[in-house]
Amino acid sequence: MSEAVRRMSLPAGTAVVDTLTGADVLLNGPTGVIAVKTDDGVERDLTWVPEADAEVELIQRNSPAGLAIIRHSTTHIMAQAVQNLFPSARLGIGPPTAEGFYYDFLTDHNFTPDDLVALEEEMRRLVGEGQLFRRRVLTSVGAAEAEATEEPLKQELIATHPVPWRFAGDPYGDDALSYYDNLSYAGERQWTDLCRGPHVLDTKYLGVFTLTHAAAAYWRGDEKRQQLQRIYGTAFLDRKALKTYLTEREERLKRDHRKLGEELDLFTFDPNVGKGLPLWLPNGTIIRDELEKWARETERSLGYKRVVTPQLAKEDLYYLSGHLPYYTDDMYAPIAIEEEVYYLRPMNCPHHHMVYRARPKSYRDLPYKLGEYGTVYRFEKSGQLQGLMRTRGFTQNDAHIYCTEEQAEEQFLEVMRMHEMYYRALGITDFHMVLAVRDPENTDKYHDDEEMWTKAESITRGAMERSGIPFVLDVGGAAHYGPKIDFIIKSVTGREFAASTNQVDLYTPRRFGLTYKASDGTEKQPVVIHRAPLGSHERFVSFLTEQYAGAFPFWLAPEQIVVVPVTDMFDDGARAVADELYAAGLRADADISDARMQAKIRTHSMRKVPVTIVVGGREIEDKTAAVRLRTGGSWTAPLAEVKAFFLAAQSDRRLTLEAPAS
Repeated sequence: MSEAVRRMSLPAGTAVVDTLTGADVLLNGPTGVIAVKTDDGVERDLTWVPEADAEVELIQRNSPAGLAIIRHSTTHIMAQAVQNLFPSARLGIGPPTAEGFYYDFLTDHNFTPDDLVALEEEMRRLVGEGQLFRRRVLTSVGAAEAEATEEPLKQELIATHPVPWRFAGDPYGDDALSYYDNLSYAGERQWTDLCRGPHVLDTKYLGVFTLTHAAAAYWRGDEKRQQLQRIYGTAFLDRKALKTYLTEREERLKRDHRKLGEELDLFTFDPNVGKGLPLWLPNGTIIRDELEKWARETERSLGYKRVVTPQLAKEDLYYLSGHLPYYTDDMYAPIAIEEEVYYLRPMNCPHHHMVYRARPKSYRDLPYKLGEYGTVYRFEKSGQLQGLMRTRGFTQNDAHIYCTEEQAEEQFLEVMRMHEMYYRALGITDFHMVLAVRDPENTDKYHDDEEMWTKAESITRGAMERSGIPFVLDVGGAAHYGPKIDFIIKSVTGREFAASTNQVDLYTPRRFGLTYKASDGTEKQPVVIHRAPLGSHERFVSFLTEQYAGAFPFWLAPEQIVVVPVTDMFDDGARAVADELYAAGLRADADISDARMQAKIRTHSMRKVPVTIVVGGREIEDKTAAVRLRTGGSWTAPLAEVKAFFLAAQSDRRLTLEAPAS
């Protein structure tokens, strides 16, 4: 479709579809028009009749917005199929998602894989018979409630309209109360759902679909509300795209950090401890420790000073920082003791500001860099928790740089370079930044110091442009007190993760009264740079677990070397080799279990151990080691040389191991 046809003038009083067909605009196929978007950002069905002449953007089926509409309509067909086969199921909500769609149902029935097969068959029957999607706007709340007498969750949405009517960031439809009817080609209503839309004209404009799985969910993500059954599915324009997605999804499931974390003994959760509060097992703690050691070494080389601060503080600190009252819903409940009120900290920043403020500072002390792997707590809703990826307690690679305005851009550039160094060393090559700035059309949520905003954006953008790292703009995504950047890293499975958030902050120093004595003897406020290149242990380790499919690089691997005796006659020799390697600083152990040698090797291969050393009579006598790498290489060499090789690999933090040239 040409650029000129992407927009169109619509006459008042005529349905969009009639205007399009009259202009010979294609409705089917990948580039067919599926809906339109008005200049106020609202997406409309092709059945929409403008009351006045309107300029609109045409939404094609193969666009992200077009695919979302197809998925939204598909989830309606799924919900119709559910109520056909399980008539007692009541409706929740059913939005499209980045990967497909879901619908929540209030039901005592737990959907099984066999149920999903039956539901897919029913969906195909409905699509095969053909149905129309038609919007019906209700004239009053009472009229809407009258149609939802058997749908308690829909009644709640109607009663609180329009507050929860929109999903966050969701552009669909307008705010009028409306139902979408699924009509037969004869015009008979087959099913209906409270919905804003938009939807496709006809089921013939849907794509190919499948249902993937079912899971429990809480109504509106609140664990105190009803538990629902959520069915997930996806839809694409063609079978090739669907097959590609399913292949990638299967690979993601194999790499799921929750599955691998269980298999490799990295972490666990216990209901007696609490939801979203991980217990790091010894193997997982090794990965944490190695990352933290690397961060400490890197930061020391760049002049950072390490600090340790409490994990809670009096409420006064959080009123000073602004977390109270604006962040209250995301914090754990207050702790009242000895007539004082404390909170678990949601961020490390306020504590670091108090460390800076504890002693007078001169311009000669700047940049003043404070680093801490600090643990924080945020009360995420139960429905949003996801293994280590989304927790309520997590430990961040946090630091704050206090510097002069003249130093700020260079210091922020150094932060960019640090990110790049970490990521490339870990084999992460696909990453970019998102620069979140103010929305000039909606400035109410930002502080009103224009000069401060201009300076902060100039410093931030200057460092980003000099870094050479690609970045995109997010207009309206800035924090209340300044612009911010997110580093986005892409995994080998194609999913993107927000790894860290960094900010140039000119606002907070004023709130905290942070100053330094300038060279001319005057008191000035420093610039604060917030940075966390390795994010939180929890989120970053979950990403690395999936990135490496549990096969961590040698220096990060919880179990680096397993020594396997040829037979139990050589158990003592295997122990001696493992002890020597362990004493040298390598994570080595001997497997003297009752299993046969080949079974032991297979077991440790499945546990992703990078190195197996086989020991028999000849190796013990010659003081050599027969080395097998997880990646397939092998060689035999004197034990002293083998030890030196792996110590060097650990010290250099090598991403891959290769057998030395003979």
